[in-house]
Amino acid sequence: MIKEAILHIPDSSYAFALDEKTVILRLRTKKNDIDRCTLFYGNRVYPTSPVPMQQLPMRKVGADDLFDYYECRLVSGFSRIFYGFLLEDKSSQLYYYGDEFHDSVLNDRTVFYQYAYVRREDIPDVPEWASSAVIYQIFPDSFASDRCSIRMESQTCKTAEGISCSCRCGGTLNGIEKNLDYLNELGINCIYLNPIFTANSYHKYDTADYMSIDPCFGTAQDLKALVAACHRRGIRVLLDGVFNHCGPDFFAFRDVLENGSRSAYTDWFYHLEFPLHCETPPNYAAFAYVPEMPKLNTGNPETAAYFCKVGKYWIEQADIDGWRLDVANEINHDFWRQFRAAIRSVKPDAFLIGEIWEDSPQWLQGDQLDSTMNYRFSNLCRDYFAQRSISAEEFGQHLTAMLLRYKEPMTYAQMNLLDSHDIPRFLSKCGEDARRLKLALFFMLTFVGVPSIFYGDEAGISGTAEAEYRQAMPWQNYPENGELYQYLKALITLRKRHPSLTSGTFQPVPVKAEGVFAFRREAAGERLLVVLNNSDQWRQVSLGEECTSLQPLFGQDGKTAQPFTFAPMEGRIFKC
Repeated sequence: MIKEAILHIPDSSYAFALDEKTVILRLRTKKNDIDRCTLFYGNRVYPTSPVPMQQLPMRKVGADDLFDYYECRLVSGFSRIFYGFLLEDKSSQLYYYGDEFHDSVLNDRTVFYQYAYVRREDIPDVPEWASSAVIYQIFPDSFASDRCSIRMESQTCKTAEGISCSCRCGGTLNGIEKNLDYLNELGINCIYLNPIFTANSYHKYDTADYMSIDPCFGTAQDLKALVAACHRRGIRVLLDGVFNHCGPDFFAFRDVLENGSRSAYTDWFYHLEFPLHCETPPNYAAFAYVPEMPKLNTGNPETAAYFCKVGKYWIEQADIDGWRLDVANEINHDFWRQFRAAIRSVKPDAFLIGEIWEDSPQWLQGDQLDSTMNYRFSNLCRDYFAQRSISAEEFGQHLTAMLLRYKEPMTYAQMNLLDSHDIPRFLSKCGEDARRLKLALFFMLTFVGVPSIFYGDEAGISGTAEAEYRQAMPWQNYPENGELYQYLKALITLRKRHPSLTSGTFQPVPVKAEGVFAFRREAAGERLLVVLNNSDQWRQVSLGEECTSLQPLFGQDGKTAQPFTFAPMEGRIFKC
């Protein structure tokens, strides 16, 4: 046994409570190195010694290229638990592991891992509705100004305070509201809007006034009407909060520009040097060295209090359902704790998603964010479906590692995406091959996490440059009549009907057919088998004993006997 590969970390994604009675424990071992893993545990405050100990088999839940991962769900009846692991290797040698290795179980409870107390305050509290959400991301300037249309007019207007605001395509909040039937028919039950607050540029990430709606998009009343119309259709609304930086016309930065070091707002910003030089790069901290986006100091109590007020304000005024939080990994952790507490004080089931492109366990412990934009998912889908630079086996290994990096509630709330306003359209990554896009959408709608569709993906928008992938919605092509729209609609409908696809476990299934990937989803007594052929060839697939009785659910030709013949880039779902 390679002891150096063994890993368990208390109070992490390796040990966490789902509720006050259920604790999930995980252990990592070298790949194919042990035959069996058993949890042994006891009451850490048992009044006498030796403490009675119980055992629970752990199951292998996945493997990546280097490691195997074991897991169990412990319902012990104890609030205070000590625990260790019994490992059996290929030679039937037994090892007792509790942060150190022993040849036998020791009677000293203090040498083992401790779950000091299963406290309700520390249990991840992700909104219950999140795992069932299907998000549609809208770039407001590019979506619609009327029913199934966008005026395609750029303009510049000034606010009463003299702030210049601009747009390129002319999309509005009222235009979004007029197309909610389009989204409702598709099956969308959550929309995420890129920034809508008063700002200089068309993209609105240089916020000038966090308490007002950009005049290019409409008014606060338009937002209230949009949210109310969404809620009548069962659609929730997330807004984009840009609290890492502001725009040059934000009141605090304008005061600094006017008064220099005498300004009362110097502590609202990072690394100011006077006099300020607003060229590239500026002599003050800014987002990506962009002088028009000075970095805010959310470590300053006044600044933190202001943005907590902003977060609450739009819930109280417009009844929004949560926030997507821009550049969340460049903001101090304590601010996010304050922000979460403030938001939950007015809407306990508000959903908080951070824009963090890398693995984010330190933000997803349960005290800050509920989710992040899952760019790792996007990159894996690019590698497997678009570029085919990794095999089905490697794809499965990467997925396992991705799923086990967070506590389970956060994993099921991850915002999975193929593309967004910041990266090229997935169709372009696929070389304009719509079949590959369809297969990636099929996978996203059947995989663990919250699927997110960028506006127009269902209409076949492509593009690699910013102006292209943020182009206007092609309403003139009647996207609701298109194959992509209908395909996506069918998948969303199926996802909503089957709890296995929203809350079910995930287990890769070995398949001996090149380019074919398969996995199981299981929940509430329902077991589904998802199979996809990510190749240009017809494939015959035998599923072995995974399903002895099969019921076609999606993409089937009605055949229920093995082997199955899959067309190139075809996905199917079976009920077992």
